[in-house]
Amino acid sequence: MPKAKIKTAKTAVTPARFIQSVEHPVRRADAETLLKWFAELTGMPAKMWGPSIIGFGRYHYKYETGREGESMITGFSPRKANLVIYIMPGYQNQDAALAKLGKHKIGKSCLYINKLADVDLDVLADMVKNGVAYMQKNYDTWDV
Repeated sequence: MPKAKIKTAKTAVTPARFIQSVEHPVRRADAETLLKWFAELTGMPAKMWGPSIIGFGRYHYKYETGREGESMITGFSPRKANLVIYIMPGYQNQDAALAKLGKHKIGKSCLYINKLADVDLDVLADMVKNGVAYMQKNYDTWDV
C-alpha cells in the first residue's frame, strides 16, 4: 500500500526564521526559549514540519490498515491562541505530572498553554523526556 500524504511533512524553512515571523511578542519569546530548550532536552536538531510546527526527531508509523508515514517525535507550535506542545504518545498515564504542571489544556497528543510562565518547566521536561523514550522504544526513530 502506498504511503499516505502527510500534512506535517518536513519543510526547508528554518525554525529560527519561522519564529521571527511570530507576531505576538510573548509567544515569539517563548518560542525562542522552547527552540533551545527542546534541542538541549532531546539532543536532536529542530526541523519545520508543515508551516507552523517545530519538530525534533522523526519516527515511522504504520497502521493496521496499511497506511504509513513519518512524523516528528516531539515538538511545539507558537499558535496565535496559545503554545502547543506535542508529545506523541499522548497524555495517558500522565495524570500526576499534569496535576503539577500548571495552567494547561490537553488534546490527544497536544498540550495547550498560554505562556511558559504558566507551567513548571521541570515537570514539562519530564513529560517530554518520557514521551521521547516511549517513541524510541516502540517505533523506528531518527534524530533528523
